[in-house]
Amino acid sequence: MKTEINRRRFLRLTGTVAAAAAIAPSIGLLAQDQTQKVVLGFVGCAHIHTPGFINLLKGRNDVIIKSVWDHDEARGKQRANEVKATFVPKVTDVLSDPEIKGVIICSETNRHLPLVLEAAKFKKHMFVEKPLGITAKDSFKMAQAIEDAKVIFTTGYFMRTDPKHIFLKEQLAKNSFGKVTRIRGANCHNGSLGGWFDKEWRWMADPSQAGVGGFGDLGTHSLDIMMWLIGDVDSATASINVVTGRYGTCDESGEGIMKFKNNVVGTLAAGWVDIANPVTLEISGTEGHAVIINGQLFFRSSKVQGADGKKPWEDLPGAPPAPMHQFVNAIKGDKSMPLVNAIEAAKRVAVMEAMYNGSRTGRWVKVQ
Repeated sequence: MKTEINRRRFLRLTGTVAAAAAIAPSIGLLAQDQTQKVVLGFVGCAHIHTPGFINLLKGRNDVIIKSVWDHDEARGKQRANEVKATFVPKVTDVLSDPEIKGVIICSETNRHLPLVLEAAKFKKHMFVEKPLGITAKDSFKMAQAIEDAKVIFTTGYFMRTDPKHIFLKEQLAKNSFGKVTRIRGANCHNGSLGGWFDKEWRWMADPSQAGVGGFGDLGTHSLDIMMWLIGDVDSATASINVVTGRYGTCDESGEGIMKFKNNVVGTLAAGWVDIANPVTLEISGTEGHAVIINGQLFFRSSKVQGADGKKPWEDLPGAPPAPMHQFVNAIKGDKSMPLVNAIEAAKRVAVMEAMYNGSRTGRWVKVQ
């Protein structure tokens, strides 16, 4: 079964059991040992994806959420009640519990560093909502602690589960594009126009807590796909702007440009002020071209029979589990899960940091 979940659809489903049903197809849950219970805890519940994650986990009968902590007691108690868990007043009450094997960190981004370092100290497996950190320095510090602790880690880069993206990665590995010259990603919605961050999620439009605004919030997903497909980035810059001023000086839109280490040029569009986002990915090479328009992949390659680019390409691989399911399955011992490793997550922060610095200075910035 082919599954495509984009962030806009995910957010429409957030807070309903439909979220679990929408992301669950083709995840192989029935193949898992349902008698083996995984005990988890929530460490922070601030992120807009928290309700969706809760619904995913409630859809599994092999998961127990035992404890919930949040610095905002009312918010923490609300989420604890939703999962029939215990709200605990200290984060160490979650991390020191030997029954809890893994934690889901959905706090404000500026709280990730101490929480991740503490979780690593207690050897807890971690799902940390993206982005990993505020700065590249902090993110690589967290990544090193995670690796040193030898714990399972992943983050919410769900676009890697899209069969179209997986197919393109396979074709790049087969050299079906010839010499790749450029890649373009776009991830935009109308969140600022629609006031998505006016109340409950207001912190996400406060760069002092989120680290970024609309460009970084949505752009990190497309950036992850671009780097997953093409490789590491050497240098970057961007033009990142406030558009409506609804959230003060928080940026709402941007366009970045990157020089990959293999000389491919990449451009990235992202933000909260777009009423449409039909073209989400484009790859061009000397012998191939691919574009995703309105969720359909058009693929042309002189090396692939039938790839004339005239009609949607539908011969796609199956979808792997959503990242949260991958995390649980990996804790249960499934070593086949395509997890995002901590160094990958930190590298995305480093590139995004370079683009924001480039926007401020009007210069190209070397990626850390």
